[in-house]
Amino acid sequence: MSATPSKNNRRAKAGTTEAAWVRYLLIGTALAFMALFLVLPLAAVFAEALRKGFDAYWAALQEPDALSAIQLTFLTALIAVPVNLVFGVAAAWCIAKYEFRGKSLLTTLVDLPFSVSPVVAGLIYVLMFGAQGWFGPWLQAHDIKIIFAVPGIVLATIFVTFPFIARELIPLMQAQGNDEEQAAIVLGATGWQTFWYVTLPNIKWGLLYGVILCNARAMGEFGAVSVVSGHIRGQTNTMPLHVEVLYNEYQSVGAFAVASLLALLALVTLVIKSVVEWRHERELKAAADLPPENFAAHHPAATAPKTA
Repeated sequence: MSATPSKNNRRAKAGTTEAAWVRYLLIGTALAFMALFLVLPLAAVFAEALRKGFDAYWAALQEPDALSAIQLTFLTALIAVPVNLVFGVAAAWCIAKYEFRGKSLLTTLVDLPFSVSPVVAGLIYVLMFGAQGWFGPWLQAHDIKIIFAVPGIVLATIFVTFPFIARELIPLMQAQGNDEEQAAIVLGATGWQTFWYVTLPNIKWGLLYGVILCNARAMGEFGAVSVVSGHIRGQTNTMPLHVEVLYNEYQSVGAFAVASLLALLALVTLVIKSVVEWRHERELKAAADLPPENFAAHHPAATAPKTA
């Protein structure tokens, strides 16, 4: 018996012609995969961290080396994310708004950290700034430490995280085009006014989303940081490196306690990301529901300041 018209209409709206049991099977498979490979390991981390009670868990986080690793992780993210924010906006603006020689090369270079192993990225900095590197003798002569010190960790983190913001903004800015910026300039707005009142409101959700991803990667980076850090306890160990050290020393409670803190930060990042996406979708829906005569009043280009 052929499907009824109502069933065909429901399938057409869903964009699929498969039977209901096929959809349920695919959904069940996806949920089972996520439960087995994501939820279960995450729950195991928290269970192992709290295996000896909350007092032991809290003591592991208050241990001096753990506090140093936590502070260094946040310090690295606090430096790397704003640097990548400036670079990402500048690179996206340049690639999306202008045509110039070498544009494809610049776009390729933006994607380079996605193609290069983080360990290789760390070795690059060792080759450049290590004791036997290109600039090593000059740095030693001026008593400047980059490798096996905080500057090397920050540089390695910046390298592996700088594509995230740019890659979120480039397609968004390309899709938006230049019409609104050109209209603002014709109305008398300066370059900075055009950026702050026209471009930035249009890219704010993509920018925030890129910052969230960049921050998550900066706090969880292991490979590149492991190469340039030197694993000096209490000085150059970030949280992921500290977890490795404790686990290798069979201090499972301490290792899983710090790992659970990283997992908790990841969950917070996921919640913030979901809220950002929800707010963005809500704003788009509200804008779509505005009547044409009221849309211009709510559009960023209409509020760009005019100069005499």
